[in-house]
Amino acid sequence: MIRAASLFVRLVDKMNYGVGRVAMYLLFVLMGILMWSTISKAAGAPSLWTLEMAQFVMVAYFVLGGPYAMQMGAHVRMDLFYAQQNPVRQAWWDAITVLALIFYLGVMLWGAIDSTAYALHYNERSPTAWRPYLWPIKVILCVGFALMLLQAMAALIRDVATIRGKTI
Repeated sequence: MIRAASLFVRLVDKMNYGVGRVAMYLLFVLMGILMWSTISKAAGAPSLWTLEMAQFVMVAYFVLGGPYAMQMGAHVRMDLFYAQQNPVRQAWWDAITVLALIFYLGVMLWGAIDSTAYALHYNERSPTAWRPYLWPIKVILCVGFALMLLQAMAALIRDVATIRGKTI
């Protein structure tokens, strides 16, 4: 059992590490879009697509980078009492909070899948002048929520192992 759990944690960590490292480069894509927006406005021919595309890229950057940030411990934590506790007590607190996170991510993933199915079925488009299809960004949201859910499960497994005196 511990071997299967360890394998799951390693696979999820490896996958999210790779996705997170690739997602970091979306920041450069975002900068390029915003630079094009500035140049086109200064030239007197503003582009219709730049604002919405920048929003889509930022959502992808945030959602795909979230599991990587969780894996690296880069998320915000209230350390007022947490840092003073021993690793087992910290693992207990982490396990409790990650259960709430897993519930939240499950609800978010369920809603994202439903919204993506709607967007695909009805060819949903944005109501702006550019009118892009919305299914690509909704698929990215589903993937991001699924990766975050897997990373939260890996964190829970790691916490339970710590509570039991094992290390993963």
